[in-house]
Amino acid sequence: MRVFLGMVLGIFLTIGFAYVYDASTTQPESTAQTSVVQKPMVNWDVVTRNWQGWSSGVRNTWDKLAEKL
Repeated sequence: MRVFLGMVLGIFLTIGFAYVYDASTTQPESTAQTSVVQKPMVNWDVVTRNWQGWSSGVRNTWDKLAEKL
C-alpha cells in the first residue's frame, strides 16, 4: 500500500512541478537582438484535450454499467 501511495504521490508531484515551472516561465518579447523563445515543457492544451477524452470515456462506461443494474 505504501508503494502504491508513493507512486501516486510522485505522479501528482511531477505534474504539479511541471505546471508550476511552465506557469512561472514567461516568454520574452521578441526583439531584433534576441529571437529565443522559451517553450513550455508541457503542451497543456493537449493534456486538457486528452483528459477530457478520457473522463468522458469513463463517464460513458459508468453510465452503461449503471443502466445494467
